[in-house]
Amino acid sequence: MENCIFCKIVQGEVPSNKVFENEHVVAFHDISPQAKIHILIIPKKHIPTMNDLETEDAFLLGEIHLAAGQIAKEFGIHESGYRLINNCNQDAGQVVFHIHYHLLGGEKLGALNG
Repeated sequence: MENCIFCKIVQGEVPSNKVFENEHVVAFHDISPQAKIHILIIPKKHIPTMNDLETEDAFLLGEIHLAAGQIAKEFGIHESGYRLINNCNQDAGQVVFHIHYHLLGGEKLGALNG
């Protein structure tokens, strides 16, 4: 999508502090971190929300999760623990409508209510 900030990052039109990239996924530091380590992991394909995934996109979720594990290992948080979060739509707090996961760690994270 032409106005999607994450698509612009994928295309190299907007700079980012990348920590991972392969054929299907890119990951970069969040510009407004909510934890000591806060990485965004996105598919290169524009998909607005989790609700918009098609059957042929299922492998992208696997790619994202594999990337998360590799990034956690590279940042030394794979054993102490990390959180992987996806927000879907406005009530969940999704701000950029290009599916993405937040990888949070590097410190003790608060408990989730619910």
